[in-house]
Amino acid sequence: MAEKIVVTSLGILSALGNGTDENLQSLLSLKSGVHTPTLLQSIHAHEFLMGEVAYSNDELSAMLGLPTGNNGYTRTSLLALVAMQEVMKGIDKNLLQSEGFAYINANTVGGMCAVEDLYPEFISDKQEGDFLKYVDTLDCAESTQNVVDYFDIHPFTATISTACSSSANAIILGARMIQHGIVKRAICGGCDALSRFTLNGFHSLKNVDKQPCRPFDNTRFGLNLGEAAGYLLLETEKSAKERGAEILAVLSGYGNTNDAYHPTAPSPNGDGAYNTMQLALSNAGLQPQDISYINAHGTATINNDAAEGKAIERLFENNIPLFSSTKPYTGHTLAAAGSIEAIFSIWALQQQKAWPNMNFTTPMEDVSVRPVTTLTDAAINHVISNSFGFGGNNVSLLFSKA
Repeated sequence: MAEKIVVTSLGILSALGNGTDENLQSLLSLKSGVHTPTLLQSIHAHEFLMGEVAYSNDELSAMLGLPTGNNGYTRTSLLALVAMQEVMKGIDKNLLQSEGFAYINANTVGGMCAVEDLYPEFISDKQEGDFLKYVDTLDCAESTQNVVDYFDIHPFTATISTACSSSANAIILGARMIQHGIVKRAICGGCDALSRFTLNGFHSLKNVDKQPCRPFDNTRFGLNLGEAAGYLLLETEKSAKERGAEILAVLSGYGNTNDAYHPTAPSPNGDGAYNTMQLALSNAGLQPQDISYINAHGTATINNDAAEGKAIERLFENNIPLFSSTKPYTGHTLAAAGSIEAIFSIWALQQQKAWPNMNFTTPMEDVSVRPVTTLTDAAINHVISNSFGFGGNNVSLLFSKA
């Protein structure tokens, strides 16, 4: 990268809490937000553990000063709006408008969380009903438009939907737009809410565990789903210094590849993960030995963890950095995963700590690498954050200490 791209503001809402303070304290206290859901209306809800945000739609609406009840906002949009409130505290809205910026949002299933509840009305002969407020919400860009309208901002907008790497790709797009002088700043991230559609879909793939997920463990069975929203404000180092903004971290590199192997499974030998991490290193002008910690994708599914473990083993050889998956804390939050784990990676740099891989007991048989299992103090200067999506869409973000 020619000119440094830095992160100057964060916003997050997850099963660990509302805002950066609550989420960071939960990580530091090794508190998991994965539990039996109480808000998701599903006959299977009691069978599974999920990273459900603790607030109802009415409570989220109240935080935003919106009417409660069926107000036309899906849970997906409400999560995004609450997380964006925190980001917007970090910069004057007028400055964003006057100098030009981008809002790059990521999402996978749009407003399915609302539409599935109103499906009986959709297929009825009614000409009126609550469903009319939600007709357009299935589009993944619904939450993007609602954020723009709510905050009365007029940025360049885009909506990214590349499965579990969506918000990581949103961060890459924002960084590229800044580098090419298209915009001066970019707010990038993603959001996703739990839905029966998502739960049933992953359950049909036999990818959901009824017990706490166990990334990189030989007994792993599948993921715990979650919901969240997370956003990062990107700008050049020069721009940040000009306005006296605190620089939280440097986005020093990134990589995006597609292994084109299978619609839902990664290449077994980890080619996609290997090539993506290698590309991020090259983009940053760093060597494997420079990496102090990896926030792994680590879904606790059979195929993903084996492939990612092999890629780490292959790339770093005899100098394996500390690595872990933070999904046991939040569940797998799909489109939001890349951005909230980017935030966790930035905190690893700031706190000089590697987050422990919860629930790990038994090493994988076909891979020699093992995740860190205790909250570990370390000299952390460069962190890789991995996000790998269905269809083989792989992203590695590389953050460096400010």
